[in-house]
Amino acid sequence: MKFNFKSLTFQVITAIIIGIVVGAVFPEFSVQLKILADVFIKLIKMLIAPIIFLTVVIGIGSMGNLKKVGKIGGKALIYFEVVSTIALAIGLIVVHVINPGHGLDTSAAKGGDVSAYTTAAAETEHGLVPFIMNIVPDNFFGSLAAGQLLPVLFSAVLFGVAAASLGETVKPVMKLCEQASEIFFKIINMVMKLSPIGAFGAMAYTIGNFGLESLKSLGLLMIAVYITMFLFIALVLGSIAKFYGFNIFKFIAYVKEEIFLVVGTSSSESALPSMMRKLENYGCSKQVVGLVVPTGYSFNLDGTSIYLSMAAMFIAQAYDVPMSIWQQITLLGILMLTSKGAAGVTGSGFVTLAATLAAFPMIPVEGIALLIGVDRFMSEARAVTNLIGNGVATVVISKSEKEFDPTGAQNRAIDGEASTSGKPEYIA
Repeated sequence: MKFNFKSLTFQVITAIIIGIVVGAVFPEFSVQLKILADVFIKLIKMLIAPIIFLTVVIGIGSMGNLKKVGKIGGKALIYFEVVSTIALAIGLIVVHVINPGHGLDTSAAKGGDVSAYTTAAAETEHGLVPFIMNIVPDNFFGSLAAGQLLPVLFSAVLFGVAAASLGETVKPVMKLCEQASEIFFKIINMVMKLSPIGAFGAMAYTIGNFGLESLKSLGLLMIAVYITMFLFIALVLGSIAKFYGFNIFKFIAYVKEEIFLVVGTSSSESALPSMMRKLENYGCSKQVVGLVVPTGYSFNLDGTSIYLSMAAMFIAQAYDVPMSIWQQITLLGILMLTSKGAAGVTGSGFVTLAATLAAFPMIPVEGIALLIGVDRFMSEARAVTNLIGNGVATVVISKSEKEFDPTGAQNRAIDGEASTSGKPEYIA
């Protein structure tokens, strides 16, 4: 197949490479380029809340069977919890095998300032109950204005359920929602044309600010994280995909544009709107996409789960803190709770890690300073794994609920030919 040099994938890859070169050659100048990434991500984020709201409202309002909505949501939550727990466990296993923290000089951590993360962790309520309380917004429009995904989803579900119960009388409102949705997706298509610029700015800033030298001292941890992410995607997600009748690597090839965008910006949210449309084109129903994807961004952070368990054990190894199997299981249980409590918090990886170590004091919290320099280089792996994990979850729930249309959409998706714009097209 002839490679398209005008494709968004090629442009983003090229921008990332140029960003690395510019960041290495002109580090001081490159730090100033962060504004390019920040502006692009803000453009995406301003559209996420209304797109999710409209997608869910349209899906539920047109579904008719409200019992099915609850069944899809419940099945998704069970799936998220099981797979996230597997991700945490895999992180613990691999970090034991590779042992990247052994023999590391921890003196550098004493001068590191981790107060920003420990303070945020102390101010954030962690655990399942506070997390559930935060789902309910203070007011209906406040969640949309703040762009908080789960409160937006909660409001949209209520709106959709109410609309479905009113039947024919709300058809004009549903039609308006469909038209508004198309407008917002058109805006997304316009914004995505700027993605190479955003990826260039983010990568140039990362290399210019942290430098390639910072990779050397903690290279083994980075290698361990990347190996673990690959094993999780290939073996765990690959096995799940095979069981449900699709190939994980062909699926990854289908969402390659979103993956490279995430690599460039280190933010899985930057690809959320286009990922939702891609999944609809792949064959997933609009209502499943609208419910599973935004919920997964808080409940199904597989990459973050892997990183948290590995980072906690890495610090323990660096400080020669012996841990029994029961202590590690306890740490796993704490991570299962704290990873939910910090969802949606800026810098949530370090905030969640700080909260975990505060609840597990045998591992010194100052060890977080060891990770600050290289965290940016590992965040791409976390974000990509989160993106792929949520994509697989959406396909799995769609197939299990018979909300997947195989009449041509899947074949076009595997060939990488499905459009990312406009309504889903199913061609026999």
